[in-house]
Amino acid sequence: MILVTGGAGFIGANFVLDWLARQDEPVVNLDKLTYAGNLETLASVKDDPRHIFVHGDIGDGALVDRLLAEHRPRAVVNFAAESHVDRSIHGPGDFIQTNVLGTFHLLESVRGYWAGLEGDAKSAFRFLHVSTDEVYGTLKPTDPAFTEENRYEPNSPYSASKAASDHLVRAWHHTYGLPVLTTNCSNNYGPFHFPEKLIPLMIVNALAGKPLPVYGDGMQVRDWLYVKDHCSAIRRVLEAGHLGETYNVGGWNEKPNIEIVRTICALLDELRPRDDGRPYADQITYVTDRPGHDRRYAIDARKLERELGWTPAETFDSGIRKTVEWYLANGEWVRNVQSGAYREWVSKQYEGKA
Repeated sequence: MILVTGGAGFIGANFVLDWLARQDEPVVNLDKLTYAGNLETLASVKDDPRHIFVHGDIGDGALVDRLLAEHRPRAVVNFAAESHVDRSIHGPGDFIQTNVLGTFHLLESVRGYWAGLEGDAKSAFRFLHVSTDEVYGTLKPTDPAFTEENRYEPNSPYSASKAASDHLVRAWHHTYGLPVLTTNCSNNYGPFHFPEKLIPLMIVNALAGKPLPVYGDGMQVRDWLYVKDHCSAIRRVLEAGHLGETYNVGGWNEKPNIEIVRTICALLDELRPRDDGRPYADQITYVTDRPGHDRRYAIDARKLERELGWTPAETFDSGIRKTVEWYLANGEWVRNVQSGAYREWVSKQYEGKA
């Protein structure tokens, strides 16, 4: 049994689905179901006895203590986080509450549980904390990619809150001996991505005939990681990572935002042409850049490859095609997210069953 927190969000839900598709080990899935937590994403495992969903907050120590005592997990994988930079600029309080205080309370519950374990159960236990490359700040065009040795220089309320959570995890290892692992990933994309982030937003807006808003000059560079590759990296780190270590997870796909948008437009021109025959790129609109927008992120994932033998399976070309095809095939999921109907689905499907 493992406990996954934030397992109804984009990355967490993909991890849960991949985990259950590959093995029989059960998952207890704790999620607060904020705006981006979507149990409709987990519809395929709704009736699977290996998936135990619990609606709750990682900051609820009594609840987490009860789950740990009842289910006795061999590992905790922490995805729970507020994660959208724009939202953090407009409302940083939620980010401090969940990413900093929530992580603190979770660590304390896990520390108490782990201290009570004995023998092999105690030595085998792991706490894996999933974080972001944004904690490292920004890079100049000619700077080398971020390694695990880069200093933390967060530039947004979101990245600052994640940096704080990383430091808490590190401190709980060095002070209390808690067996922790940390991963810092680059920008994820793929199925079930909440359509406020760049790639799904461009797909959804393009199909709706809306403008495709690009910040500033569109030359902000990110390293793009297909979400299922990220899930495989987390499984590998959980399996064989060295205690107390941090592993950067990247896709080796540095691309400026405008190139991403144009690639999506070209794929849609091929797979779902506009009725008027015009290219989707005609919908691109440049908008005022957001405050403090980091110019470039890039991940050096060689440590993960060198020590644990992990490399991404998808190129950007293969991953982005799979992503566009998924959104074209799953219009109902997108519509339910946009309309808020996914929250009604949660009520009908899960209330009173956790």
